[in-house]
Amino acid sequence: MVKERNIQNHFVDIHESVPEEEEEEEEHEVEKKQQANHHNYKMSRPHVTNFRQGKRNASFSRQVSLETGVSKLNKAQNNEIKTLPRSGNSFGGFSSSHGVEINGKKGDFNMFRTKSTLGKQNSFMLPLRKESGVDKGEEGVGLLDESVNKSVPAGRYFAALTGPELDQVKDTEDILLPKDETWPFLLRYPIGCFGMCLGLSSQAILWHNLAISPATKFLNIPPYINLVLWILALMVLVCVTITYLLKCIFYFEAIRREYFHPVRINFFFAPWVVCMFLVIGAPPMLAEKPLHPALWCAFMTPYFLLELKIYGQWLSGGKRRLSKVANPSSHLSIVGNFVGALLAAKVGWKEAGKFLWAVGFAHYLVLFVTLYQRLPTSVALPKELHPVYSMFIAAPSSASLAWEAIYGEFDGSARTCYFIALFLYILLVVRLNFFIGFKFSVAWWSYTFSMTTISVTAIKYAEYRPGVISKGIALTLSFLSSTMVFVLFVSTLLHAFVWQTLFPNDLAIAITTIRHTRGKKPMNLKRWAKQSLVSIRKSDKQAPENQ
Repeated sequence: MVKERNIQNHFVDIHESVPEEEEEEEEHEVEKKQQANHHNYKMSRPHVTNFRQGKRNASFSRQVSLETGVSKLNKAQNNEIKTLPRSGNSFGGFSSSHGVEINGKKGDFNMFRTKSTLGKQNSFMLPLRKESGVDKGEEGVGLLDESVNKSVPAGRYFAALTGPELDQVKDTEDILLPKDETWPFLLRYPIGCFGMCLGLSSQAILWHNLAISPATKFLNIPPYINLVLWILALMVLVCVTITYLLKCIFYFEAIRREYFHPVRINFFFAPWVVCMFLVIGAPPMLAEKPLHPALWCAFMTPYFLLELKIYGQWLSGGKRRLSKVANPSSHLSIVGNFVGALLAAKVGWKEAGKFLWAVGFAHYLVLFVTLYQRLPTSVALPKELHPVYSMFIAAPSSASLAWEAIYGEFDGSARTCYFIALFLYILLVVRLNFFIGFKFSVAWWSYTFSMTTISVTAIKYAEYRPGVISKGIALTLSFLSSTMVFVLFVSTLLHAFVWQTLFPNDLAIAITTIRHTRGKKPMNLKRWAKQSLVSIRKSDKQAPENQ
């Protein structure tokens, strides 16, 4: 008998089991809350001993099998089993008590509307729960309540999304809204549209410098180009701001999702940077000299408050620490310090400019090293996000301009920052494969702003070091920057009004808080081998005791 027991102990269950996911602490808390809410329902079910039961949760994915497509929640009066319309697009086909979607009706988008609280959602779903014969106590809180009202961890975005600006859902993920129908326009309108304002407003500064700089006087550029670009940038800023304010009014839950997005959070700095760009590049016939300090206070105060929030998260070492959420778009939270320092110098507050320059340069060094090192704790960026790597250029070039404005000369410090930016620019030009193989996106505007900033810096350098090479570099960079902005402007108009593909469904805001995969995962052989060794060792230790 002892030998038989020893032999039996060497057999290990090698059936496929769901491996434990290394999810965020926030996701574990959500699962614990769900288990606590469903405790009474679980206790009423018959207990079945199973080796893998400890790894199974009483969640939606276990009650409704995504493999077989058979519903156990939507039972008719005759106890007939209904088949789920598995489209593989979202949870939209499930007419259950979870309230994820209501048979594809338009009202499903209400989950992202402003003030969509838990009480309103439950009252909205109550008639459907009664019709389907599902009690409130069964299955506890719906998936919608957990996935919409709870903040999505930063790691969840990296795990579920891919593509330009992390805006495409991976094939193994499901979303809360349907993919096969067009969403409301405001839901499809991303905050990345402020990148267009960055590109146009920076072009106004470029042509202003080309018109007044001694290094480019031989070009005889009229000042009216600066005026036209400035008015165009102002009009685009007004349109984008009004549209996004409407989104804040009607779909505030979608704004929350964008705020927690590790890439899009940085674009919340963009409106204030654009406003400072417009003040700096204002045409001489419209702007008074010197500028009033109230302009600097109005645009720099909200930027600084948001900066305190973001930098505090970087410093605290929490779930949104810098080593985990760092990406090239994070430079937008740095550049504003140098732009604010430049504007502070123009309004006469040079001490405030020195303060902002020091804060910006210290955090730029930390961000630069973090992105260069590619720490094991940070998630690798997808191929399509590589064009935004040109954001590396914006911070050192704007730092160079701010230093010249504060101290009145293009000395060694300003030149050092300029040379760093110039080297990074050359480094990106020789890696043209980064910019090949992806579709047009509004995010392309984000790196035109960087190209324009280094062009203005090159013009300043040519003023202090006149020569054929310095002027040639300044003109070449200016030509490339203006050409890129013109091409993007035409492409944006074509995609917006001709092809109508500028604003596809914004899938990034519709991911679930907890991962719900559509298929089983392959067996983890390493984990199975470890379990086998542990069970064999335990059986060997127990054998002498039984004898």
